[in-house]
Amino acid sequence: MKPIHLITLIAFIASIISIICGLTLTVEYSQKLIGFGVVGLFLVVFPLFSYYRWKGKDPKDYMLTKENLDKMRENQKRNKI
Repeated sequence: MKPIHLITLIAFIASIISIICGLTLTVEYSQKLIGFGVVGLFLVVFPLFSYYRWKGKDPKDYMLTKENLDKMRENQKRNKI
């Protein structure tokens, strides 16, 4: 297992556990647990996951440029025949 994948998985599990503990426990800092879990998901887990999945890929392949639109139209014409 790659280190970035392991770090992402651990951060995800920790965030989910924090949210669940905040929802189930009746302590004075339960809202903070929920908040830290949500912040962990959006500021740590999501960027790490995005970096891991997009590493080595060209973003221009996924943009709607004139060339990519022409390629899509050509593929549609070929597949209809």
